[in-house]
Amino acid sequence: MKITKVTSHILQYDLPEELGYSQQYYARRTAHLVEVETDEGVTGWGECFGPGNVAIANRGIVEQVIQPMILGDDPMDRDVIWHKVYNLLRDHGQKGMPMQSLSGVDIALWDIAGKVAGLPLHKLIGGAHRNAVPAYGYGMMLKRESVEDHVARFRDEAAAILGMGFKATKMKVGLGPKADARLCAAVAEGVGEAGQFMVDANHCYTTSDAFYVGRALEEMGAYWFEEPVAPEDLDGYRELRAGLSVNISGGEAEFNRWGWRSILENRGLDIAQPEVCALGGISEYLRVLALCHAHFTPVINHVWGSAVAVATNLQLLAAMPALPGGLTPWEPMLEFDTTHNAFRDELLTEPLDIQGQVARNGGMVSIPQGPGIGVEPDRDFIRSYELDC
Repeated sequence: MKITKVTSHILQYDLPEELGYSQQYYARRTAHLVEVETDEGVTGWGECFGPGNVAIANRGIVEQVIQPMILGDDPMDRDVIWHKVYNLLRDHGQKGMPMQSLSGVDIALWDIAGKVAGLPLHKLIGGAHRNAVPAYGYGMMLKRESVEDHVARFRDEAAAILGMGFKATKMKVGLGPKADARLCAAVAEGVGEAGQFMVDANHCYTTSDAFYVGRALEEMGAYWFEEPVAPEDLDGYRELRAGLSVNISGGEAEFNRWGWRSILENRGLDIAQPEVCALGGISEYLRVLALCHAHFTPVINHVWGSAVAVATNLQLLAAMPALPGGLTPWEPMLEFDTTHNAFRDELLTEPLDIQGQVARNGGMVSIPQGPGIGVEPDRDFIRSYELDC
């Protein structure tokens, strides 16, 4: 079997409303799917992390840089291909967009391997430790409105997300430390005793401001404080973890095993959040997961993107060993964006129906059992949203 073509599909549409987080507002949803074709008719699908113009730029890396390196290679030699591409791109970026692009290709190769074997991804990895995972719903995005309007909306939305059946909910912050503390208090009130809540800062604080918000979160009982400071600020992460009782989480903006080694050896995270569509794909994710568990750091995957990303993460969560084990082990959760996402809800020939599963099954989501990542995109849907770039 040989690789005959690698294609990027950049999908985009205008959102019903503008959404924001601590770094920017956005009004369009983007997804970057990667399709790898073979001479035996087996096709694999993957996804690259990165919205908007980042996705368009990554398309050039996938098709113009990586594709010529791997045409004619055996897609089953995915680890050989991974290291071949990484070594040839090392001089041009061990992190960032080259790794995002390699991620999509690597996921597609694993999808091919599962289809050739007739097995779901979790079986290729070693089996399912669980047949379903709990999901948490994130929302409470920033908008161009007053702090008072944010407070009222966040309180109601937090309660509404738990009312959908999700086990926990996650909010955005980024209006400034004092305003953000008010937002967190509103969410804590909306959640009450019905579940947990988490706070995602998208690295908007200095260390001192992060301590201000983090101390407020301690009093409110937040489960974790995500990306409180810049991903480069390893000292800040270590200081926050040592000085706060709320769990410190992060890692979505880190890449490959060498970047993750630095984070873990620094002991700055209570919860690791690797992003499989960015850090180097499934091949590298498995190495990062092993590193995390070697440092006794539990993992809750960062999940953002289309149904391809969601299905891939469900497979990985199924195959994740319990840490540390026991009768009632600590369990991972599936991250689910509750905002409008047609590329997640309408992309597949057979939708995952995450929200429906959550509502019907007490917050739990089943693991796809089809071969590979277990899902198949609808080509007509792709054509209707694909950018001509």
